[in-house]
Amino acid sequence: MNSEEKIRLAFKDKDWKEIKTNDSWAIFKIMSEFVEGFEKLAKIGPCVSIFGSARTKEDHPYYKMAEEIAAKLVRHGYGVVTGGGPGIMEAGNRGAKSEKGKSVGLNIELPFEQGNNPYIDPDKLISFDYFFVRKVMFVKYSQGFIVMPGGFGTLDELFEAITLIQTKKIGRFPIVLVGFDYWGGLFEWIKGTMLKEGNISAGDLDLINIVDNATDAVSVIDEFYSKYLLSPNF
Repeated sequence: MNSEEKIRLAFKDKDWKEIKTNDSWAIFKIMSEFVEGFEKLAKIGPCVSIFGSARTKEDHPYYKMAEEIAAKLVRHGYGVVTGGGPGIMEAGNRGAKSEKGKSVGLNIELPFEQGNNPYIDPDKLISFDYFFVRKVMFVKYSQGFIVMPGGFGTLDELFEAITLIQTKKIGRFPIVLVGFDYWGGLFEWIKGTMLKEGNISAGDLDLINIVDNATDAVSVIDEFYSKYLLSPNF
């Protein structure tokens, strides 16, 4: 029996649709997602999250690179966490699976473009209704973020992590952007506009690493943890 089923049982006299949609009762649905995530992810050990577009096709170079990065991470002792969907997420789980490593999927229920990919370990698939609960799981149980080219969702995860580290709400962990062609313009804007206007500090730029290949991406993670003990971030 999962956490949602336990809460349904505890509140058997309440209509579950009401609990999910009523502002007051929705807290129990939110709580069930946190409990489910904490119970499953606390057992997975050191993992790195791979982010990127759900729209990236299997024959795209970035798909191949994400798959290669995930396989290398497993060979270096890490599990792999993704958003559980297609595209770059599928590539990450596929690479982890190819090396018989831990392959975790934090899926989100969406009206379009999201479905579980087949490379997630069955006991390590968790589905969420709430983006904010899912983001807590990524940050709490990841020892690093590898960020492949992606869209708004990818940027959301990236800047959430940077903000939490910058404001010291969580411990620092490595954040690696993969693809100079894709991320270089954004980084130059951050440096040339945000920094110039005084809206960030020069040291904040050090929170981001940009690489162009799988070997360098994994090396950033390894180098960081050659100096620090692996541990959760909360």
